[in-house]
Amino acid sequence: MNNRQLFLQHVAQTSDAPLALEMVKAQGMHMWDASGKQYLDMIAGISVCNVGHCHPAVVKAIQEQAAAYMHLIVYGEFVQSPQVQYATFLTQHLPGSLNSVYFTNSGSEATEGAMKLAKRHTGRTGVIAFKNSYHGSTQGSLSIIGDEYWRNAYRPLLPDVLHLQHNDMGMLDQITHRTACVIAETVQAEAGVLAPSVEWMQALRRRCTETGTLLILDEIQCGLGRNGTLWAFEQYGIVPDVLLLGKALGGGMPLGAFIAGRDIMWSLTNQPVLGHITTFGGHPVACAAGLAGMKALLSENMIGGVFEKEKLFLSLLHHPKIKAVRSRGLMLAVEVEDFPSAKKAIDHCIANGVITDWFLFASNAIRFVPPLIISEEEIRQACAILLAALDTL
Repeated sequence: MNNRQLFLQHVAQTSDAPLALEMVKAQGMHMWDASGKQYLDMIAGISVCNVGHCHPAVVKAIQEQAAAYMHLIVYGEFVQSPQVQYATFLTQHLPGSLNSVYFTNSGSEATEGAMKLAKRHTGRTGVIAFKNSYHGSTQGSLSIIGDEYWRNAYRPLLPDVLHLQHNDMGMLDQITHRTACVIAETVQAEAGVLAPSVEWMQALRRRCTETGTLLILDEIQCGLGRNGTLWAFEQYGIVPDVLLLGKALGGGMPLGAFIAGRDIMWSLTNQPVLGHITTFGGHPVACAAGLAGMKALLSENMIGGVFEKEKLFLSLLHHPKIKAVRSRGLMLAVEVEDFPSAKKAIDHCIANGVITDWFLFASNAIRFVPPLIISEEEIRQACAILLAALDTL
C-alpha cells in the first residue's frame, strides 16, 4: 500500500473527502508533493506560517533546543529558558497590563484556559460569545462556536453561554454583572473576514469595564502581523483583559497561549492549587521555535509591507463571478455565488499549483491568507490563477 492508501486507512479522517495531497517538502512560500510538483501556499497552514515555511532561524532554534533538552516535567514546575525568554519577549511587545503568559499546546486549549480563568477570577458563570465566531473544537471552545450546525451534534455543551450578534450596538446591554467574560475574535476569520467597526469594539470594551466583565480577544488567526499590525486590537485603540494566541505563535510548531495581567492569572494558583495544568503546553522546542519566528517577523519587517500587499490583492481581484472581497491585511475572503462554485474554483487552483480553501462559516468564499513574506510577483501569480479558475464557472 502507498502512503495515500495508508493515510486513508490508518489516519483518523475529519471529512469523507480529504485533499490527500502527499507533500514532501516546504520552503518559504512553496510546497512540493511526492511527484515533485510545486505549489504556491496561499493559506499558510491556516494562518500558521506567517514567516513562511522552514524559516532558517526557526529551524536552527529547533535543532539547538532539541539537542539541549526536550520535555522535562509538566508545565510550570521547572524554570525552562525557552518558555521564560519567549514569555518575556511577548510581554515586551504587548501593553503593560498583559504581562503574564500561560503557554498551551494549541489555540483551542488557550480558549479553554481563558474561560476557566474568567470564571475563577470573577466568581461568575456567564459567558458571552458571538454568532459566526470560531474559537476551537474542544468541548468548551465548541460551546462558544457561533454556529449551531457545528454545535448541535455534541450537545449537551457548557451551560450559561449566550451568543450575540457580532458588531451590533443593541446587543451590548446583555453584558451584565453576572457575565464572567465576553469572548470575541478581533476580526472574525472563519466567518469570511468580518471586521467590526472601531465604534463597536470601543463600546464593547467600555461595557465590559462597566460590568467588571473580562474582555477576551481571540487573535489566534489574526495576531502576529496578519492584519497589518503586530496585534489586531491595536487598530481599535483598546486593550483586552485576556489575549488568545495560537497558530503563528509557534513559528510552525504547535503552540498557543492565553495572556493576562499577573493579578488576574494568579487566580489559577489557589483554591484549587494547580487551577490549570498541562503536560506538554509550552514545550521548550515549540517555544524556542516561536521566539525565533517572532524575532524574524520583527527584525525582517515582514509586517511593514502587509497593507501594500493587501492593496495589490484588492486591485487584482476583479471578476464578474466575484460578489465581494473582504480583507484585513493579508487575510482575504473572495466571495462567489455558492459553495459548489467556490469548491470548483479551489480545485482548479490546486490543480494549477495554488493551495487555497474555504471558510467554515462562509463556504462560498475562497481563502487567501498567505505567509507574510509573499512577493508582488507571487501575488500576481496567485490572482491570475484564481481569475482563470473563475472563468471556468
